[in-house]
Amino acid sequence: MEREVLLTGIGGQGVQLAARTLAFAAVADGREVMVFGTYGGSMRGGNTDATVIVGDEPLLTPPTVDETWSALAMHHAYWPDVRKLLRAGSVVLIDSSVFRGELGLDVACEVVEVPASTIATDLGSPQAGSMVALGAYAAATGLVTLDALVAATAEVLPPYRAQHATANAVAIRAGWDLVPGPVAEAWPTARTASVGSVQS
Repeated sequence: MEREVLLTGIGGQGVQLAARTLAFAAVADGREVMVFGTYGGSMRGGNTDATVIVGDEPLLTPPTVDETWSALAMHHAYWPDVRKLLRAGSVVLIDSSVFRGELGLDVACEVVEVPASTIATDLGSPQAGSMVALGAYAAATGLVTLDALVAATAEVLPPYRAQHATANAVAIRAGWDLVPGPVAEAWPTARTASVGSVQS
């Protein structure tokens, strides 16, 4: 089984960092992972998108996908390109403190809205909005565990930015606490139990 996550936002929101953090967490949870990031020429304000594919067996899907199981939208500017790839039953997490306009969904989806950027600012880490959103996304989907996600915050940062790991971990936990329980199950129990088993 494979699960696709498309992340979108604008430069400076931490979309690429969120994608890498999610990927590291999935590996720690014993999953197979591919990550593909794209961004425009602007350091801040330009488009930034990432695709993370997570599976419980060797991956067959290329890192560019025709449809997705889920999306995390930090900004509305480049949302239409992600929206058209959602399939019925997808999970969508929106940073409601930044996202403006209608979602314009063409298929039925589970939508979770959290004021991620506002909460990050309230925590004293305004650039950690993507971490708040990522924590909420993980709680909503169960794609990765909270422990793996928190541990990944220290692994993904280069040494010169290591001081931000603690704040990012706090932001992830804050996001996780915003969602009372899963709205979709990334790994059905029966399927998860069979991971690593020998098939005859």
